[in-house]
Amino acid sequence: MKRLFGTKSGSEFGKIIAMDRFDSGRSLSPIRQAEAYWTALLTADSVPMRSQIDPRGLENILEYTFILERIAPGLARFRLAGSHLNKLAGMEVRGMPLTSFFEPSARDDVKTVLDQVFSAPAVAELGLVSKGKLGRISLQARMILLPLKSDLGDISRVLGVMISVGMISATPRRFMVSDQRVHKVSDIQNPPMPLPQMAEGFAETQSTFNGAPHLRLVSSREE
Repeated sequence: MKRLFGTKSGSEFGKIIAMDRFDSGRSLSPIRQAEAYWTALLTADSVPMRSQIDPRGLENILEYTFILERIAPGLARFRLAGSHLNKLAGMEVRGMPLTSFFEPSARDDVKTVLDQVFSAPAVAELGLVSKGKLGRISLQARMILLPLKSDLGDISRVLGVMISVGMISATPRRFMVSDQRVHKVSDIQNPPMPLPQMAEGFAETQSTFNGAPHLRLVSSREE
């Protein structure tokens, strides 16, 4: 698994981000680790390049990690995948579409999310559930999709992580989407500024106006 992303020359990996640079790196979940790694490579005007992703920076979560390649609107296939995904699928998943992990009724939702990840671009996090069938135990999982640029400069790759909780059976698992969160990369690059708070001592005390007791309503008919 440590060769998951292949071997590259040292010059191509000029910016290696190791997880131990984060204070709580080893205690983070694999999804949060991948998100922190990707965010460290994010710039103010661009998403990370695929060539910047180095296995040494993700060494302790490689079994949950994958790389997708966009092949058509709403469709992406696995170029690389860790052993955890192969166990869930019951086979080698490289070359298969991401939608192969999902029930047919959930695939349109997944395609919509993928379109947002590539086009916006956006970061997507999905909650997944595989219901138990024929005596199998229900399985929960979570997935994050982080957009990347290819060597050509187009956003057509994804760094992803998928991790499940529960017993993995020998037969392939297919999932439904239980929840989803999608955030535009531009919102991550330029978070909204907090509203300024008025300094204490400069705020005017608000008082309630109850009207003046010596005033009364005068009718136009009154002489």
